[in-house]
Amino acid sequence: MLSRRYAFLFRLQRPKSKGHFAVYVGETERKRFAVPISYLKHHTFQNLLGQAEEELGFDHPNGALTIPCWEEVFLNLISNL
Repeated sequence: MLSRRYAFLFRLQRPKSKGHFAVYVGETERKRFAVPISYLKHHTFQNLLGQAEEELGFDHPNGALTIPCWEEVFLNLISNL
């Protein structure tokens, strides 16, 4: 069974929710997530974004931030925020 936080993220994959921003997560096949803006203040999430910037720069042709990591790693990280 998915935790409450995982279920929340899966529900927010498509809608444009106030107070959230879109990210694409995945190494090759990318999945869209809407994550709370409050995550931006967490050091761990900032480190993840920094690593994504080093790998991809700021060019995001799909219109959202892209985080090139495994989906399971991303979900594990945000479940601890």
